[in-house]
Amino acid sequence: MRKKIGVLVVDDSAIVRRTLSEILSSDPEIEVVGTASDPFIAADRMKEVVPDVITLDIEMPRMDGITFLQKLMTQHPIPVIICSSLTGKGSETALKALELGAIEIIEKPQLGTKQFLEESKIKICDAVKSAAVATTRKIIPARPVQPKLSADVILPMTESKAMIQTTEKVVAVGASTGGTEALRVFLEAMPPDAPGIVIVQHMPEHFTAAFSRRLDSLCRITVKEAEDNDTVIRGRALIAPGNRHLLLKRSGARYYVELKDGPLVSRHRPSVDVLFRSTARYAGKNAIGVIMTGMGDDGAKGMLEMKQAGAYTLAQDEATCVVFGMPKKAIELHAVNRVAPLQLIPSAIFEQL
Repeated sequence: MRKKIGVLVVDDSAIVRRTLSEILSSDPEIEVVGTASDPFIAADRMKEVVPDVITLDIEMPRMDGITFLQKLMTQHPIPVIICSSLTGKGSETALKALELGAIEIIEKPQLGTKQFLEESKIKICDAVKSAAVATTRKIIPARPVQPKLSADVILPMTESKAMIQTTEKVVAVGASTGGTEALRVFLEAMPPDAPGIVIVQHMPEHFTAAFSRRLDSLCRITVKEAEDNDTVIRGRALIAPGNRHLLLKRSGARYYVELKDGPLVSRHRPSVDVLFRSTARYAGKNAIGVIMTGMGDDGAKGMLEMKQAGAYTLAQDEATCVVFGMPKKAIELHAVNRVAPLQLIPSAIFEQL
C-alpha cells in the first residue's frame, strides 16, 4: 500500500485550519499529520512527525510565514505551499515566498457555491501532490475528483483558420509547478524585439497581476497580465489572469487575445490546452509552442494539435524541471519537436525565426 502524503497545516485561523484539514483529508492519498497556529508550534509538531508537505500562511503572530520559510529552507528543507488571501500586499509577499523556495501558491479556501468548493478542493489537493512530487521525483497519480474536461468545453476542435505563413511569429508558453522561476529565466533572456508571447501559468486569481509586474520590472520586454482584446505584439508577453482561460485569436494580420470563463479544463483554469488549441487554430505554422515544468498533463494534447498544425514545439528537459510532468506527457504523445534545458529554450526559439 502506497504511503500517504503527510501534510502539516500552519495558519493562525482555526476556521482555515479546519477547512484545509477537511479538504485534504477527503483525498485518499493525503493525510493531515498535524496543524499549528504559528511557526513555533509548527516547529514543535515537526519534532514529533516530519511532514512531506507544509501549507503555510504568511501573516501570523510571533513569526511571519516568510521568516519561517527562510529558516526552514536553510535548516530543514521541506516542500512548502503558500496559502494566502487574495490581497495586493499578500500577492507581492507570496511571490517573494516563491523566490525563497516555496513550491506553489494556493488561495485560502472560502465559502462559496458547490462548484467553487469542488474546484478549490481539486486545486488544493493537486498542489499538495505537486509539492510532494517536486521533492521525491516520484509521480503520484491523481485520483480524479470529477471528470477531467478537455479543451472542447471552451473551444471545439474545427478546421484551422491560420494564415499559411506570415513574417510574424507567436510564442505560446504553458507552465505550472516551478513555472514562476522558469518563466523569469525564459523572459529575462528575451530581447526587446522578441516575437509576441502568450503565457498560461497555473496561478490563483489576482496573483498573476503581481507576478506580471514583477517580471515586467526584470525583463527587457514588456510583461503584463492579459486583458480582453489585447494585441499580441513584438516585445510584449501577455500572461493569462488567474481563473480565466486565455485564447489566441486573429483578425486579418492582427493577433489578439480573448479571455473566457468556463469550467476547469485538464483540471485547470486557465488551461494550457485551451491556449495551445487556439494557437494551433489561429496561428498554425506561424507559432512556436513551449511546455515547461509542471505536474499533470495540461498542454500535452494542445501541443500535439499545434505540431499537427505545423507549429514548432519545444519541451523543457527533465534535469531543469521542478516537476517533469507536463513536458513528459507531451513528449510521450510525440507532440514535441525538441527537448531542451530551460536556459537553451530562448535560443531554440530564435533558431526558428
